[in-house]
Amino acid sequence: MSQARKMNILFVCTGNSCRSQMAEGWARHLLSHQCVAYSAGITAKGLDPRAIEAMRRAGVDISRQRSQPIDQLPNIAFDIVVTVCDNARESCPVIPGVAVSIHRSFDDPPHLAQGMTDDQAMIVYGRVRDQIRDFVQAMPAYFDKLAEAERS
Repeated sequence: MSQARKMNILFVCTGNSCRSQMAEGWARHLLSHQCVAYSAGITAKGLDPRAIEAMRRAGVDISRQRSQPIDQLPNIAFDIVVTVCDNARESCPVIPGVAVSIHRSFDDPPHLAQGMTDDQAMIVYGRVRDQIRDFVQAMPAYFDKLAEAERS
């Protein structure tokens, strides 16, 4: 890793209850030495208990994270903004000064799990959790590119 400072990353989804929370949790767990992670939603729907459980099963505690709307974020210069669902991409306000915007849509576990038993739902949540983990693990490539651009 060649970057000199930690990158500020914001993960955004519609309700900041599941996917963006998982992404924030993974970034804090896997990349805390390289970035400071935040999450927000177009609205704030509160933390999804199944998302908390899915992450707990993977060894990551997101129970103390909070659901917040994007318009209540602290004044932070974000290096990277990642929208994790199509609705967030379409509805996300312009955030000044963002160096890189990334869109990577993930399935919506609460929507897919409607009418399922808890065991069935946790399979869906686990699959999306693991897809988000894989995406977050690949993010340092963006950090290095941004650090190179800052040095130029």
